[in-house]
Amino acid sequence: MDPETQSTGAVGAEPAPVMSPSERRAKIGAVIRVASGNFLEMYDFIVYGYYAVYIAKAFFPRQSAFASLMLSLATFGAGYLMRPIGAIFLGSYIDRKGRREGLLLTLGLMALGTLTLTLTPGFAVIGLAAPIIIVMGRLLQGLSAGVELGGVSVYLAEIATSGARGFYCSWQSASQQVAVVFTAVIGLTLAGMLTPEQMNDWGWRVPLAIGCLIIPLILWLRRSLEDTAVFKKMQHHPRKTAEVLRVLVNNWRIILYGSMMTAMTTTTFYLITAYTPTFGTQALHLAPWQSFFVTLVVGVSNFIWLPIAGAVSDRIGRKPLMLLVPVLALLTAYPAMSWLVAAPSLMKLLLVELWFSFFFGAYNGALIPLLVETMPPLVRTTAFSLAFSLATTVFGGFTPAICTYLIEKSGNKASPALWLMFAAGISLTGLFLNRRTAENLQTA
Repeated sequence: MDPETQSTGAVGAEPAPVMSPSERRAKIGAVIRVASGNFLEMYDFIVYGYYAVYIAKAFFPRQSAFASLMLSLATFGAGYLMRPIGAIFLGSYIDRKGRREGLLLTLGLMALGTLTLTLTPGFAVIGLAAPIIIVMGRLLQGLSAGVELGGVSVYLAEIATSGARGFYCSWQSASQQVAVVFTAVIGLTLAGMLTPEQMNDWGWRVPLAIGCLIIPLILWLRRSLEDTAVFKKMQHHPRKTAEVLRVLVNNWRIILYGSMMTAMTTTTFYLITAYTPTFGTQALHLAPWQSFFVTLVVGVSNFIWLPIAGAVSDRIGRKPLMLLVPVLALLTAYPAMSWLVAAPSLMKLLLVELWFSFFFGAYNGALIPLLVETMPPLVRTTAFSLAFSLATTVFGGFTPAICTYLIEKSGNKASPALWLMFAAGISLTGLFLNRRTAENLQTA
């Protein structure tokens, strides 16, 4: 077994005893409570991407539909600019104060951002203040999201039983797929019940309002979390943010390589989820319900592949999957997308995105535990969150805007595949550069 797959140091070094039924229920409950906030974080971000066309008309009216949509998608990406900042400062808070306290803080910030987006009147009502408030709400969401994924992944890794860390960590991303499916169901329902005029006027606010109604339940679930035994047993925790920053600087290479390895997963995810409704309607001219249906099926596919890949990586190691998927993407992404755009149809879009869904699930299932295992234990949450958020900022968050721009300027509707291939090449390079394993870190 590869060293990355072994439980070492602070992350569950000792073999786990056989769990009793009550202990197993407690583990499942902890996974659900910690992953619930991750569900809301992804739901909020995906909703914006799904309804970017309507949000563009409400808050960024322009004579050019392309310019309006680009402003909306750029605002979607702007939320990701705050992720590295959130990763450093909120991640530092989690590494200093504890997993539970930090995850409650991120949930509160996330909720505030969601309320802002839901309640802000349109440009026609309050003028320039509307897009400014929307941008501020997105930045606030980005701040919390910068550490939410890292905090959840680290928590799951630290409560994982021996030899099953990949499987446990997979439920971080799996909870996001529940959000994808849930949002797609809402989209299908609204597309069937409301006219295009109603969707333009107020229908797009319904999913945001539903997100607000979910917040109290998730806050109640997360308040019952306890800090992990691993965190409690650590002999030293950083006392100040300056100490966290010092450790980060000393380990800049592993954070950079981790960010490069993340490029593949974050680009693929936003390509097949947040960008699908826009791509399906604007580029392929499919009906809105068809794009939402594809997104729903993709979410289910992701949900299935993630725990399978996590469990497989526990058996064979993380790197085989992380080598295979980028190579497949480099060889097949553009031919698949060219086949789709040559004669667009619901079935073709579904088949291509299910293939890309395999890319995401197989790669992410191995990536998340590897990142946890290779980050310095003292600042594990901060380092993981920073690596992931940098990649998400550069690649994932701006994927809808970049793909829209590539199609507009090149006239080639298959050009989003080039962006995916570029990300795959970056991740493959990062994997080869990453020489530091969890075992090396524990002895450093």
